Amino acid sequence: MRIMGRPRALVAVVAGALLLAGCGAGPSQVGSAVIVGDRSVSIDSVQSMIDQAVREHPYAKKLAGEHKLDLLGREIVRQTVLHELTARAGKQENLVADQAKIAALAAQVTPAPVTDTGQGDQVAVTQIVSKLRDRNEVASDVVLEQQLAQKTLPKLSVGADYIGITATGDNDQAARTRAFDLAKEFAADPGKVQATVQQAQQEAQQAQQAQQTGMPAPQSGYSAGQTAELFGAAQYPGLAQTALFGSEKNSVVVFQAQKPQSADWFVFVIRARGTDQAVPADQEAQKPTDAQLTSIGTRLLQPYLGQSGLRVNPRYGVWDVVGMNLVPNSDATQGIVLPVRGAAPAQQ
Repeated sequence: MRIMGRPRALVAVVAGALLLAGCGAGPSQVGSAVIVGDRSVSIDSVQSMIDQAVREHPYAKKLAGEHKLDLLGREIVRQTVLHELTARAGKQENLVADQAKIAALAAQVTPAPVTDTGQGDQVAVTQIVSKLRDRNEVASDVVLEQQLAQKTLPKLSVGADYIGITATGDNDQAARTRAFDLAKEFAADPGKVQATVQQAQQEAQQAQQAQQTGMPAPQSGYSAGQTAELFGAAQYPGLAQTALFGSEKNSVVVFQAQKPQSADWFVFVIRARGTDQAVPADQEAQKPTDAQLTSIGTRLLQPYLGQSGLRVNPRYGVWDVVGMNLVPNSDATQGIVLPVRGAAPAQQ
């Protein structure tokens, strides 16, 4: 494995925009905040939860004063979507949530109102919405996600070609645009991948030689490149939290590497995805933390998005398949997932 020496430089999080349109029979979009599977949550229901949050939680009152209650609305919809996907995955995978673990997690949820502890809006909003929900339901979602990860990790692998796009910082919009454009090129003509990887490898070698000799490094737009790389989820639990492991074969996936290791963007062309046999690897499997298991479990819900017929009312934003999150608009997504031309459609 040779991404910046090893794929650890990719142990990353997150991106790609998704607003899946449903069609045919099923719940009506009229008056709905979100439809996922057979469940429709009304705009009035979401507003009722927001009103309750403002009554009960000082931080929600703070958001109201700052005209930021849209954050609460999005989080309510996000947690609704993930809950429904978790239930669907649990049923299909024949998972039975550990009741002792559910009880232990639920007992950790205190009724104390959420106040400003300096951790930022996202942490506070997540806590508020979790407290508005049934604590056993919240705990059950976490336990099922962890069990899904534990079941899947040992036999999950992805074979992919990839390119790293050099970024100067977290908010390098030029690097983001270049990564998105390159993904569209690869999706339209996957035959371009090999030549681009060769160019990236040459530039990386030139940069390394310049560093060794103390000479100025050439202006390189690429930070890494490799074809036919095999990634085992058990060996790289950080990378297993990304859309690389949630997307289907014949997809092109773009996301930014995890900070602070790197701010570079990466474009993957997924050539294979396996879930049914142990993965030969040159490294031992790593033991993931509970937090990593939860994040991996959330990622493994990605394939169920297409089955669910997800429809989100635009007033709440668009679904970001790479971030497995709801964001205000497509410019706020953390990446993109595109189908390779002529292949079966991927989430996008």
